Amino acid sequence: MTPKLTLYSRKNCCLCDEMKAVIQRVSEQSPIDLDEVDIDADAALRAQYDDEVPVLFIDGRKTFKYRATVAELTRKLNHKRRPFLTRVARLMGKDSP
Repeated sequence: MTPKLTLYSRKNCCLCDEMKAVIQRVSEQSPIDLDEVDIDADAALRAQYDDEVPVLFIDGRKTFKYRATVAELTRKLNHKRRPFLTRVARLMGKDSP
């Protein structure tokens, strides 16, 4: 399943440009579905995220604010892709399901 990323950002924002570059580098290694939202196009979003951009959500969960590295984003995406049973087995102290 391809993870759904939503990036709340704005134009002329150096931190937003950095976050986009990180997402681009990660997307070269594994598929992602990216939706970029300009908060300045919507008054409610601007009020909600004005001082927090960029904000990155993965599958609807707020995951990063301001900065992320390629390693951090890759780790989060890999964690999301692990099968449920593998996670349960690890919690139970077993090697695999």
